[in-house]
Amino acid sequence: MKRVMIGIGLVPLIVAGVSLISGRAQDASAVPPTVNWPAGNPLKIALLKWYRANTTTRFTVGQQPYGVAFDGANIWTANFGDVPGTVTKLRASDGEVLGTFNVGAEPYGVTFDGANVWVSNQQDGTVTKLRASDGKGLGTFRVGPVPGWMAFDGAHVWVTTAPSQGNGSVSKLRASDGKILGTFTVGQGPTAVAFDGANVWVTNGVNTVSKLRAQDGKLLGTFTVGSQPLGIAFDGANMWITNRGGSSVSKLRASDGKVLGTFTVPLGPYGIAFDGAHIWVATSLAVTELNAADGTTLGYVNTQTPTIGVAFDGANIWVSEFGLNVVHKL
Repeated sequence: MKRVMIGIGLVPLIVAGVSLISGRAQDASAVPPTVNWPAGNPLKIALLKWYRANTTTRFTVGQQPYGVAFDGANIWTANFGDVPGTVTKLRASDGEVLGTFNVGAEPYGVTFDGANVWVSNQQDGTVTKLRASDGKGLGTFRVGPVPGWMAFDGAHVWVTTAPSQGNGSVSKLRASDGKILGTFTVGQGPTAVAFDGANVWVTNGVNTVSKLRAQDGKLLGTFTVGSQPLGIAFDGANMWITNRGGSSVSKLRASDGKVLGTFTVPLGPYGIAFDGAHIWVATSLAVTELNAADGTTLGYVNTQTPTIGVAFDGANIWVSEFGLNVVHKL
């Protein structure tokens, strides 16, 4: 539980830092709403949302939601603080809660494999597989201590595990039956995984990311990023990593791991997602939108408490806010 406690323990520091960042966030929110919109998401224009609104719609989920995932029609949240642990399923179109389903203790990450939802249970050291259509439990599989955020590669689910001492690992599970096909060593304190179409990338708490060939788990490289890398997302050509300890985001070229830029964001970045044109970062003070082409900050949406997980549903960004037990739809 070391990494999770770090995130929660930062809350007092976050509160103390509000005065340092809020001015900048307010300035960003004051930008005329049509500025830079031609570069925006055309799906929002189709929905008559041609403005960059600095407002959100909130929907209540379980206690302390962390991971967020989209299944093609619905949003799923992993409710870390519920006892027993749960995930909530919301209809993406209107936020209506379609169900709350029991999983293991302290659910953290959630991902979709095309038919089923996978949830990592940190206290149990397991992952749970649920049928997305109705939330029926299809199996619980032991992986190792403190499983983190997962990724699906088209046939397998990859999940990090982080023992209290030494290097961590990432396990490859066959999605059809949960069988572990391999466990591969990465750096210390791995947290999140992303798939780039051929390779799996893992964030390590020791200021690096690991790149492994998805076919066989062979380590292809280890690349230095910022302090305490946590969330990771792929934009089609590059990997984006949140550096929680450095209040920044790193952009690496996926082909060779070259750092293409490091961009400042508000205090405590956590989750990250790509919407087809922009990068969205959940932080301790705001949700930040970056231009994927050059890392330019396009705006902020201020939040009342720290935000954690981020997911894109094809038109809107969803962000979990664990302090209020809600998810935002932007």
